[in-house]
Amino acid sequence: MKIRKRNTIQRRIVEEAVVAIHSHATPEEIYAYVSADHPNVSKATVYRNLKELSESGKITRIPTPNGADHYDHKNYPHYHVRCEKCGKVFDVDMPYMYHLVDNISNKHGFKINGYDLVFSGVCPECQANKIV
Repeated sequence: MKIRKRNTIQRRIVEEAVVAIHSHATPEEIYAYVSADHPNVSKATVYRNLKELSESGKITRIPTPNGADHYDHKNYPHYHVRCEKCGKVFDVDMPYMYHLVDNISNKHGFKINGYDLVFSGVCPECQANKIV
C-alpha cells in the first residue's frame, strides 16, 4: 500500500516561492523569501518541503558540487550552467538528450536510471565586471 503524503499549506507556500523567485534559488534564498511573508515557517520546514517537492517531481533539484543545491520551478528535463564566480545557476538553451544513457558504455553493471549534468563557466555579468 502506497502512503500518500498530504499537501500541506507549508508545502504550497514553498512551491509557490520556488515559482515566484524564478531563478534557480538556493534553500537559503527560498527560506528568506518565505519567511518575509510567513515568519512562522521554519527553515527546517522549508528544507523538508523542498526535498519532498523535488522527490515528487513538482520542482527540480539541481545538485551543485562544492555549493548549495538549487531548485528550479521547471520540472522537465533540461540542462543547467553554474557560474564559477558568483555561483548562480542558469538554464542552458539546448535540446535535452533523452537517449544519452543508451550510449553510455557501462562496464560496471550499473542499471542507469538518469543523470544530472551541470555545465560550469563564467556568466556574462561576472565577465562584464571582470570577475574572471
